[in-house]
Amino acid sequence: MITHEFITVNGLKLHIAKSGNGAKLVILLHGWPEFWYTWRYQIPALAEHYTVVAPDLRGFNLSDKPKGVAHYSADVVASDIAALIPALGFEKAYIVGHDWGGAVAWTFATIYPQLTEKLAVLNCPHPREMLKSFKENPSQLLRSWYMFVHQIPVLPELMYKYTLPLFFKQFVRGWMYHKENFSDTDLQEFVKAFQQEGAMTGSLNYYRAMLQTKPNKAIFKNNIQCPTLLIWGEGDKALGKELTYNTQQYINASFEVKYIKECSHWTQNDCPEEVNQYLLNFFE
Repeated sequence: MITHEFITVNGLKLHIAKSGNGAKLVILLHGWPEFWYTWRYQIPALAEHYTVVAPDLRGFNLSDKPKGVAHYSADVVASDIAALIPALGFEKAYIVGHDWGGAVAWTFATIYPQLTEKLAVLNCPHPREMLKSFKENPSQLLRSWYMFVHQIPVLPELMYKYTLPLFFKQFVRGWMYHKENFSDTDLQEFVKAFQQEGAMTGSLNYYRAMLQTKPNKAIFKNNIQCPTLLIWGEGDKALGKELTYNTQQYINASFEVKYIKECSHWTQNDCPEEVNQYLLNFFE
């Protein structure tokens, strides 16, 4: 059973989906264009063993959406999760992130090692590796064209506003190998989430903050101190597999990467059984 509630952290009201009553906490951080519901296949499996919480990150769906790009840098979003853990009655958590949630997860584990039990990231490279690829890998720069389009004020919001159902049909389901895992009902839920007032701007501000705010220096100075798992769908059209090859150098602990063939960028939706098993094995 999944319950829903609102918790105030850092002066913001975050909507969370919660399930399970295990002694240890798992926090699932969604990416773009997603919200808590993207973890619908993982929550029941993990909740058999853990307390599982999937928040709508600030700017998304039912959570508060502060105005201004500066409110959406990865370290600011990570501070919400740092405040959420004690608010839920826990001292630390297993952190799982996909896409932009993965960027927040990398940042969180770097800045808050004392709050991070283990780290699992799905189809999101370490921030240092992503930055390096922009400088050295023209093919990745080309793949990331949309990140630069999202810097334009207002226009992306208008573009998505009038194409939302088609967008999710082509960009999410269209990329997936196992399209049956993204039903018409799922598509409607995603559309509804991004029709929430301010949600499109709030979510796009993650991209804008990436290029328009100064990154937290700790990300480029400090390494991850906890066991880390990287799960990667090899059919990712947005992020190349080569972004995973040098990850160990950023981690001062055990590191493992699991590649999934015939799996798109939408890892936890496309191949939920594999993702669930990898996470359960890693946490235990």
